[in-house]
Amino acid sequence: MRAPNHLNALRAFEAAARHLSYVAAADELNVTPAAVGSLVRGLEAAVGVELFHRSQAGPARLELTEAGRAALPDLQAGFDHLTVAYERLKASRGQITISLTVPPAFADKWLLPRVERFAANHPLYDLLIDTSGRLVDFTAERMDVGIRYGGGSWPGLKSIFLLRDAFFPVCSPALVKGLHPLQGPEDLKHHTLIHDRSMAFESAFPTWRTWLQAAGCSDINCERGLQINDSAAAYQAAMNGSGVALGRTTLVALDLAAGRLIRPFGEALDCELAYYLVHRPRAENDSGISAFKDWICAEVETSAAIVG
Repeated sequence: MRAPNHLNALRAFEAAARHLSYVAAADELNVTPAAVGSLVRGLEAAVGVELFHRSQAGPARLELTEAGRAALPDLQAGFDHLTVAYERLKASRGQITISLTVPPAFADKWLLPRVERFAANHPLYDLLIDTSGRLVDFTAERMDVGIRYGGGSWPGLKSIFLLRDAFFPVCSPALVKGLHPLQGPEDLKHHTLIHDRSMAFESAFPTWRTWLQAAGCSDINCERGLQINDSAAAYQAAMNGSGVALGRTTLVALDLAAGRLIRPFGEALDCELAYYLVHRPRAENDSGISAFKDWICAEVETSAAIVG
């Protein structure tokens, strides 16, 4: 019997193999785990090979056989092609949805103020934006495209460089006036330091310690102050006059231009980390991903020219 007659079984196997779990596959497909197991067993009977090890795999975690592991990439590529074809059919009568995962601060401070231009230039595409901050599994969750901050290499994903930040002190204009006006790094001892803890797990991410060391200020307690695990919230605290934060070029450019934040002093500190556009390699020619990629790269060039 031809493969199309076993499409539901193939879908059940692909989901179970991706999650290595009947339960997770059932949640994705909106059926029961027993139904997933039945479909997989029916597929095994039809093709005459086992796809999962029954003797070694427990109920909570499956283990693929060699045959199952070998078939999975082609099967996933096939479903990717079916998804593209489905989206093209939808495009013939209406909208195509592009799912996008973005760090929350980048969404707030860079993407969302510009996203209306994408809608204006590409009216056939709708963006479904996830700003949860979690590291999405593109294969398991069928995510189309994402923006990630890091070193540029993530297993199973193609990455395209977008933006690199420099780090420098920023504060409310009110802090350059008053009893202890901010005029140089030594004045930081009179003000609260706002620490962005959103990347505390990454040693290459600049902190007040690294900036003060580069500035030659060793007599300031760089551990004191306000600890916040969200970049956008840290800059909001700085705008409110709660202290001085380390600004990141990408995230404070609009606030600096609007006068909500200022750079009171100090050189910018470079960082090896950067923002990258990422997607699955097989999605290279997807029309929606290509449209978003071209648009955001053009926006990056425009923003770089303004900042520069």
